[in-house]
Amino acid sequence: MLSGKHEDMRGTAWGAVAGIGLTAMTACGESSYTTPTLTTTDTAGSTSSTTTAAAAPASSARSVKWVDLTAGDCLADPPPADPAVVMVDVVDCARPHRAEAYLRAPIPVNAALADVATTECATGLERYTGAPRAATYTSTYLIDSDQDRTSDNPFPSTVICLLQGADGQPLTGTARHS
Repeated sequence: MLSGKHEDMRGTAWGAVAGIGLTAMTACGESSYTTPTLTTTDTAGSTSSTTTAAAAPASSARSVKWVDLTAGDCLADPPPADPAVVMVDVVDCARPHRAEAYLRAPIPVNAALADVATTECATGLERYTGAPRAATYTSTYLIDSDQDRTSDNPFPSTVICLLQGADGQPLTGTARHS
């Protein structure tokens, strides 16, 4: 026989399972959400209302995992320092953006990650932009680690280098040297 306290916990657990199940079921369906708009017509003193559906505006941003960024991807905003955030919005480089990925480079086992990342990103920035590192851009990097730092995997980590405007303002167009 369960005490009242355990029965309450059991009910709560089943409620949580049911909530997860409902969430999973709704997440599996396709979303055809449109924003409803209200149209009102006044005809000879009588008012009638109809609700029509306006198509949701098309977003030109695509959401990707930051670990999948490739050189030339322009980001609406750089990824935050929060490790729980794994998705970033990639936008057309012709639109204003806050960062641009310009290099992916493997990092060998037992390397000093920060030193290698800093060196790789500095060299890569010059190659990507076609100019020595100037006051135009600042660079930062992300490290994607496979967590398998053994000799069986000689390059377990990848540095992903990002450039941003040195003045903190959004960039428009790509920084890639043509």
